[in-house]
Amino acid sequence: MSQLRVFWLLIFVTATVVACSGQEGGTELTANQQKLVAERIAPDGQVAMAGQAAVAAAPVAEGGRAGDAIYNSSCVACHSSGVAGAPKLGDAVAWAGRLAQGIEAVYANAIKGIRGMPPRGTCMDCSDDEIKATIDYILENSQ
Repeated sequence: MSQLRVFWLLIFVTATVVACSGQEGGTELTANQQKLVAERIAPDGQVAMAGQAAVAAAPVAEGGRAGDAIYNSSCVACHSSGVAGAPKLGDAVAWAGRLAQGIEAVYANAIKGIRGMPPRGTCMDCSDDEIKATIDYILENSQ
């Protein structure tokens, strides 16, 4: 009889663990906490490879993250190597062609997505202003 009780106790514990494993609680950060974390993990400087120009200071969206921080975390994978036709950071000719449509069109394409680029690139939690600050950062460093 006691083996049967142990068996049912194990079944109950296993079911409880499985049922609760997908639940999260108390892990939401306030806006101030998110800002403090972003400041702590922000890079201390810039690295430039031989032949590259120094990078200009990054624009910051009002109340948001800096354009360079977003670029380095969400955009660099495609825009440093030109994946799927993405214009590279520093490629003045490629960016000039896009700017011919107007800055608002460039902002809209970054926010809504275009061709191989998904909406907001890979920064799903970026505000429109943060996306615009990131575009400004890219353009300032692609002249």
